[in-house]
Amino acid sequence: MKKNILIFLLSAVIIVLAVFGFNYYKKPVNENLNVNNNVNDNGNQVKKLATDLTVKVFLGNEQFNPNAMDCSLVYPVERKVAVTPAIARAALNSLLLGPSNTEKQNGYYTSLNTGVSINSLKIENKTAYVDFDNQLEQGVGGSCRVLAIASQIRATLMQFDTVENVVISIDGRTEDILQP
Repeated sequence: MKKNILIFLLSAVIIVLAVFGFNYYKKPVNENLNVNNNVNDNGNQVKKLATDLTVKVFLGNEQFNPNAMDCSLVYPVERKVAVTPAIARAALNSLLLGPSNTEKQNGYYTSLNTGVSINSLKIENKTAYVDFDNQLEQGVGGSCRVLAIASQIRATLMQFDTVENVVISIDGRTEDILQP
């Protein structure tokens, strides 16, 4: 009788070990692909990268600054941009898109012309040098609008720790641009 109980217990232990052991060592089919997990090819934990970043673009707002009493006042609007090492350029490109319909409904507007393109952007010694095509100054008149355009560009670039000054140029010219 003791022998039967002993055989029964040993059989139960073997079955339990076999079931749990099989599940313990069983690996998912796609484990080596590292799909949607935070493990690199070496099995080390890694920080998952974001697919987009939040930047600010600066626009005028008729609710916060009625009748543009101060032409230099601009207000931040958050935008999502794709992850890129050229984040300042991405923020400027987002600014050039102008306000969305929702932003317009909330009083935001841009003083920049539509169709403006960036020729180049470089940041050296905490100064951003941004060169636009001539569309930036087409039909621009009045000192208030000129100040508003410069404020939108400067504030958008100066949100970054790497930028303390901004030099704006049009087709390489800095002296005679954005004249009222």
